[in-house]
Amino acid sequence: MPLFNQFNLETPESVELEFTLAGIGNRAYALFIDYCILWGTLGIISILGLFLIVQITNGQMWLLAIYFLIIFTIYVGYFVFFETIWQGQTPGKKITKIRVISNNGQRITLPQATLRTLLRPVDDLLFIGAIMIIFSKQEKRIGDWLAGTLVIQEAQNQSNYQIKISPETQKLVEFLEENVDISRLTVEDFVLVREYLQRKGQMLMKAKNDLARELGYLIKDKIALSDIPDNVTASVFLEAVYIAYQRKFSN
Repeated sequence: MPLFNQFNLETPESVELEFTLAGIGNRAYALFIDYCILWGTLGIISILGLFLIVQITNGQMWLLAIYFLIIFTIYVGYFVFFETIWQGQTPGKKITKIRVISNNGQRITLPQATLRTLLRPVDDLLFIGAIMIIFSKQEKRIGDWLAGTLVIQEAQNQSNYQIKISPETQKLVEFLEENVDISRLTVEDFVLVREYLQRKGQMLMKAKNDLARELGYLIKDKIALSDIPDNVTASVFLEAVYIAYQRKFSN
């Protein structure tokens, strides 16, 4: 059972590519960051613009129309500019390590970035976009469907995953080695644990904790452990399992 939704794409050269979809948590966090930057900028421009219109030009309507056109251009331009120039990333997406790509795996184009941005207000209305992301297999909002785009997590070098072993984790590793048969875990179980540890830094706190508890109980049952020791978080337990498994099969 994969922890994160995957999307497989076969290129014309018959090379299969696998992407991990970004998920609603990462996308919401990225959008929050982008809106903080965008609305902060628009707020400053609005104050200055309205002051100039009212005080200097006595509120001429044609200037007011130009002002709203500028605001709309900045709103659309923010997402279009960054997603086109930064290969599918805005400042928020860069921080959360996600990006937009085309359905064919290529970088997003200017028309695609423009179309998905123009449809963003529709997706934001009554959280329509969020609902579609949650219940869509490919986690797409309306803008993604019409623009032909996907939002994925950035590829990372996951072959040499390393974690710092805290004293708490080290003690638990020794406990597991002495009291349970870690070989009860299959390779697939180990991959699940590794995938969680690799991805947890990209997840929102609640989602990370909920997933750690769910996976922790699954692993606990697999190794026939009666209960996780007191004062040990599910995340630390999974770290200890990861290390104990590596030690068991690296000897």
